[in-house]
Amino acid sequence: MNTVKTWVLLAGLTALFGVVGYALGGTTGMVMALGFAAATNLFAFWNSDRLALSAHGAVEVDPRSAPDLVAMVGQLASRAGLPMPRVYVIESAQPNAFATGRNPANAAVAVSTGLLHALSREELAGVIAHELAHIRSRDTLLMTVTATVAGAISTLAQFGFMFGGRGGERTNPIVVIATALLAPIAAMIIQFAISRSREYEADRAGAEICGNPLWLASALAKIDQSARRIVNVEAERHPATAPLFIINPLTAGGVDNLFSTHPATENRIAALQDLARSGSGHPPAVGARRSPWGRSARTNPWR
Repeated sequence: MNTVKTWVLLAGLTALFGVVGYALGGTTGMVMALGFAAATNLFAFWNSDRLALSAHGAVEVDPRSAPDLVAMVGQLASRAGLPMPRVYVIESAQPNAFATGRNPANAAVAVSTGLLHALSREELAGVIAHELAHIRSRDTLLMTVTATVAGAISTLAQFGFMFGGRGGERTNPIVVIATALLAPIAAMIIQFAISRSREYEADRAGAEICGNPLWLASALAKIDQSARRIVNVEAERHPATAPLFIINPLTAGGVDNLFSTHPATENRIAALQDLARSGSGHPPAVGARRSPWGRSARTNPWR
């Protein structure tokens, strides 16, 4: 049901592109806008990973520069039945992470330096597993395309406002102004709705991949608290990429419902706790003290 809902919302975003074009330039404007939407989707399909990674200054790491991190990603990718994704680190004090790429063979996982310093190894495994779940379900392509289209709608609306909605058909200036104001908001609502519809499923699948829902639940609590007080400068500059992250990176992200990029963190944590109680995440024995990821959770091998 979530998949159907997601594609319906994406179709709505594309239709909104056509509505904006019609409001600004009549039938001709609508045709041109839909053509531009198709070109935008095609561009996003081939360049989605580069767009997101470059926007946040991500630096690729390898087994020599970050052996423990790369090894963990490799182990979890194997558990998820995925090829090894590229691994990137973002220089940001805010703990956060995202995945991108048009398919599992061209995927990348990016984590911030703040995340590496704030979480235990088990919690980090939960976060990476969540991102791998997005890759496996191909959410990464869908979310990057929607971010690109939503940004293009805003640009188109602003362009129409600046140039008076000129086209082959006369356009009411009030319609132009209303379109310029409302279209970006509508695009943002649709984009955020798509993002929220995928997070619960990625949490569930990520818990199964890492082996314990409580690891991800603990990580989400820590990330949410830090994201509220630590500014992610690049995310503020590129707000369209916010739905890609595991937790909303924008400092104004406390607004819920229609304008929230993610479900409420407490609801996600509660769902993961329910999953742990049901035993669906296949957690290790309660008495097990040794971390399956190697070193003790109290050490910080990422620096």
